[in-house]
Amino acid sequence: MRTGLERLLDDPRRFLGPARVGLVANPTTVDRRLRHGADLLHARDGVDLRILFGPEHGIRGSAQDMIGMTGARDPVTGLPEVSLYGATFESLSPTPEQLSGIDVLVFDVQDVGARYYTYAATMALCMQAAATAGVKVVVLDRPNPIGGVQVEGGGLEPGLENFCALYPVPQRHAMTVGELARLYNTTFAIGCELDVIACDGWRRALYFDETDLPWVIPSPNMPTLDTAVVYPGMCLLEGTNLSEGRGTTRPFELFGAPFVDGTALAAQLEREELPGAALRPCTIEPTFQKHAGKLCGAVQLHVTERTVFDSYRTGLAVLVAVRKLWPEHFAWRTEVYEFRDDVPAIDLLTGKPAVREAIDAGRSLDEVVELACGGTDAYDAGREAALLYE
Repeated sequence: MRTGLERLLDDPRRFLGPARVGLVANPTTVDRRLRHGADLLHARDGVDLRILFGPEHGIRGSAQDMIGMTGARDPVTGLPEVSLYGATFESLSPTPEQLSGIDVLVFDVQDVGARYYTYAATMALCMQAAATAGVKVVVLDRPNPIGGVQVEGGGLEPGLENFCALYPVPQRHAMTVGELARLYNTTFAIGCELDVIACDGWRRALYFDETDLPWVIPSPNMPTLDTAVVYPGMCLLEGTNLSEGRGTTRPFELFGAPFVDGTALAAQLEREELPGAALRPCTIEPTFQKHAGKLCGAVQLHVTERTVFDSYRTGLAVLVAVRKLWPEHFAWRTEVYEFRDDVPAIDLLTGKPAVREAIDAGRSLDEVVELACGGTDAYDAGREAALLYE
């Protein structure tokens, strides 16, 4: 199969014309020989690449999550480099001045198929800024690593929009970034001039390891496809005082806290008969972020059958179980989360305060899941028209 970048490189003039070009890129912006798209476009005759934009974690580097980036010049091409991840929400979008020197803004960043992952939000904010500036957007599509069939989760209540959820699409949205761009542009009315260069040879049921593309780490805590498979649900732990495994070798698959008994937690989760999942008690000692340097009782989540595994239900099950077993120790995160401090982080992740309230009230997992899903009417109505692949 071939990505949108590889198709663009076949005939850049066909897709870009004589335009002055800006590129939104990160370390995943590579062809199958692992050559970076910025280098390839900069060296290509007839492509007038003027400026590079980097999302969270940077263009070529790997800054940790929620660490602001500073602009500089790209060390390879010498082009000006603009960070789209700074200290304020306003820093997440290109400015009119930064867009004034280009005609086309190209976006080529690998997504992982989960609403919280900030790259699709960066794309949407770029589209909004481009619509205002009269700049065309070209999205170079890449596969959804966890397939384009299985949808999990629910929507987003008005007022809870944030960098991990700009629009009410499900936590596992089962769309590529190109398809999301089409959905955002029409259903959610961004209204920019948009062209999506689709992949050749990708089918919706394919996971990333069923393609012939190399896996490049999309962000520091997304080391493998296994991580991406569990992430739509296990990212919920970011909204709590549980370690989601950052600072371990298997983030989002390992989780725990100093107050957790891994054996008791695994046993409680096994009672929920979570499909496609097996739970192994263990201990972890994160090297950074939550509980750094502290021994934590923990569980490792093993996905035994990914086509039936429900990551979102599993993540909610962990919250319900820990809240039930250790109510005096479990807590919701209260620090600033993705530029907002006015609501709990977990509400930004679930999109529904009722989910937190139900867990605190000791409701059953089935009741919590029912509250957590739904509210995706706009997504449901617009998704089919935005799809590009069978």
